Amino acid sequence: MGTRIERSFRGISERLVVRYLTNLGGERAAEDTVAGDDWTATFSSESVAIGPSLTLTEVTIVFEGDEDTLEPLVEQFAQKAMRAGG
Repeated sequence: MGTRIERSFRGISERLVVRYLTNLGGERAAEDTVAGDDWTATFSSESVAIGPSLTLTEVTIVFEGDEDTLEPLVEQFAQKAMRAGG
């Protein structure tokens, strides 16, 4: 596995991350990992403050794999995540 891409998404749950990644061809490999052909995605989440009184969940995903596989995968995932949360 040669390429590593890290992206953060706000307002999306880990449950949706798993759903989107499995819809893109992956399978749950561990509690925090989904793996597909030539790629893995490992995720974690935390609450982040937005202004004085609002918090959102921010999920950080580390995609690793073949560059030719990752670029379209990350783009397709980002499109789904943006529609869901931000």
